[in-house]
Amino acid sequence: MQSTYQTGSARGKNPVACSPTPALLSQLIQIPAGQAVIEGLLALPVEPIGLVLFAHGSGSSRHSPRNNFVANVLHEKGMGTLLMDLLTPVEDQNYGVRFDIDLLTQRLLLATKWAQDNTATHHLPIGYFGASTGAAAALRAAAALGDKAKAVVSRGGRPDLAGHLGLVSVKAPTLLLVGGHDTDVLKLNQAAYTLLPCTKKLSIVPGATHLFEEAGTLEQMSSQAATWFSHYLAD
Repeated sequence: MQSTYQTGSARGKNPVACSPTPALLSQLIQIPAGQAVIEGLLALPVEPIGLVLFAHGSGSSRHSPRNNFVANVLHEKGMGTLLMDLLTPVEDQNYGVRFDIDLLTQRLLLATKWAQDNTATHHLPIGYFGASTGAAAALRAAAALGDKAKAVVSRGGRPDLAGHLGLVSVKAPTLLLVGGHDTDVLKLNQAAYTLLPCTKKLSIVPGATHLFEEAGTLEQMSSQAATWFSHYLAD
């Protein structure tokens, strides 16, 4: 087992927008999920090295500027992305449903199955990028997939909500990214980090709060996420 724990340095200016990277395929998709439908955007660059599925946090959506910025950085590194709304607009109005990790995990696994069956993506290594409560779903989904999940990245996430069994079952290399000023979430990440048995890293971005809105922090977080996925999806 390999593990590291380190801090980074914040510099530069935090971008407020990012131009889309030209993609070989950009497709709106719908995935049946019982009475609901998961909507998402699949984007694949030329000869992708892997596919990263995004699980956003409570009260967010696939249109999140932060997640879209990260997705564009991943495209530049040769990775495909699938940004999804795991909850319908009506469901997302229910605070309890937002924190239903079992439901979020189930729908993330349905999206994973769709990607594994889809002609354009079935051959690609799978990674998960989770934010806030979505990080818990990403970790549980990775635990369920076992060796088929190649990497997980959490941004300002709540990995603790994956539960003890979920955390100790994760095999995929996992990067936890937390803002240095996001003190409560940092403590929760530190506790979850000790339970992860996989290759892992907890990286603290100095000066960043929960949403990485401070100058340079979104860029740094995205760069670290891209480096992690590039290494483990191409391994």
